[in-house]
Amino acid sequence: MTITFDNTPLTIECIAKLASGEQQLQLSRQAEFRQLIEAGSDFLDRLLVEDGEIYGVTTGYGDSCTVAIPPQLVAELPRHLYTFHGCGMGNILSPEMTRAVLAARLASLCQGYSGVSFELLEQIETLFRNDILPLIPEEGSVGASGDLTPLSYVAAVLCGERQVLYRGDIKNTADVFESLGIQPLTLRPKEGLAIMNGTAVMTGLACLAFQRAEYLARIATRITALATLATKGNAHHFDEILFQVKPHRGQQQIAHWLRDDLHVGEPPRNPKRLQDRYSLRCAPHVIGVLQDTLPWSRQLIENELNSANDNPIIDGIGEHVLHGGHFYGGHIAVAMDTLKNTVANIADLLDRQMAQMMDPKFNHGLPANLSGAQGERAAINHGFKAVQIGCSAWTAEALKHTMPASVFSRSTECHNQDKVSMGTIAARDCLRVLQLTEQVTAATLLAACQGVELRVKQGELDLQRLSPELSDMIEQVRQLSAFIDEDRALDEELSTTTHAIQSQRWPLYRESKANG
Repeated sequence: MTITFDNTPLTIECIAKLASGEQQLQLSRQAEFRQLIEAGSDFLDRLLVEDGEIYGVTTGYGDSCTVAIPPQLVAELPRHLYTFHGCGMGNILSPEMTRAVLAARLASLCQGYSGVSFELLEQIETLFRNDILPLIPEEGSVGASGDLTPLSYVAAVLCGERQVLYRGDIKNTADVFESLGIQPLTLRPKEGLAIMNGTAVMTGLACLAFQRAEYLARIATRITALATLATKGNAHHFDEILFQVKPHRGQQQIAHWLRDDLHVGEPPRNPKRLQDRYSLRCAPHVIGVLQDTLPWSRQLIENELNSANDNPIIDGIGEHVLHGGHFYGGHIAVAMDTLKNTVANIADLLDRQMAQMMDPKFNHGLPANLSGAQGERAAINHGFKAVQIGCSAWTAEALKHTMPASVFSRSTECHNQDKVSMGTIAARDCLRVLQLTEQVTAATLLAACQGVELRVKQGELDLQRLSPELSDMIEQVRQLSAFIDEDRALDEELSTTTHAIQSQRWPLYRESKANG
């Protein structure tokens, strides 16, 4: 299973499949594509012979653009670029994240406006084919001039330097290359900038964040259906006529899925309870904001993914060198700032549903803390009490991270980079918010299944009369975590369930109409 890279558009799903290892990449070997790539590098070669002035090729970088590079030193400049940017700090990107970064950088270079050689593209392909993953520190980028510092680790590895993760071990790149017969690359004059002066880190991470957020909207909807049953909620809050009068399409989709799960038809004439608390009644409105944000976020992320986003832009066919600011990651920054806000609101929603199911003052007849203990043992068992405290902590931390990174521009690099995007920090924040929210989601899923089964044990629900989707969901969750009738440590089960959510183990609503 391969995804071909040329200059045709890629999707978020392509990057996610490459990142997970589900698919491999290959460069197009079409003559027209190779000619497009080589036109830029050939044009640069001619300019250098003619002694043309090109930023970052015959000049220094950034504020040093007024410094002319002696012709005999031009060839050394790219190595100095990735060398002095070797100052990254923080955690190392995961293998999945690193593959996403490599794929995003290759996608940009394949547009044919970066002035690189075809051999450079082949070297990135070689890293992928052998799963040689540069060790990339996550900290050090302000999102313009692109992801310079983290991408310097990619550039260095292509040249046989620094360290990589290979077959589960950290090794020197030079040793891995030697063992596999890979020739280290010597970067041509523009190629250091082409690799580093772009938005590949933030864009690769954004692709992964988007896919997780998309699934989160679906599983939060399924949990809401379970929580409605557990608390004897009024499923007619999701009536089709009701949602026709406020026609946000994502919101309508969430209500449609809830109706399918709960078999909701015409509203009853005299329901037992007219209005549930907001965390149930307004769930389509909360999850719907995320659902409605997704198409807009996809547009921004995929536009960035399929763009030439370094500087200068080299138009080899038209023979132009265009100096600009396409390394600026503002669109990814605002997409990630927005997405982390909508995701954190899911954490807050599910945390409130969890609290409602736990509390006998509000859960309409369930035991305190959803404990399944019976008889005298009920006195010493506490069910989900501590898990609910954990949910509260994870939710608070997720909400804390919603401060928009994009408004924290910092003037840097001798005030050359005096307005920057902070797109990479926004993407990292979004992934952290997703992690915390997925933990809340895992906990609430276990609690909701417990609540439904408690209703069954009380004779108030019949599993056979639930929708097949809900009964199947409970059965599959029980493969990871058994009903709690006696206190036990739940950390491993929470971790396993969180991982199941992140790996999208359960197909959800794939047969439903796209938008209500």
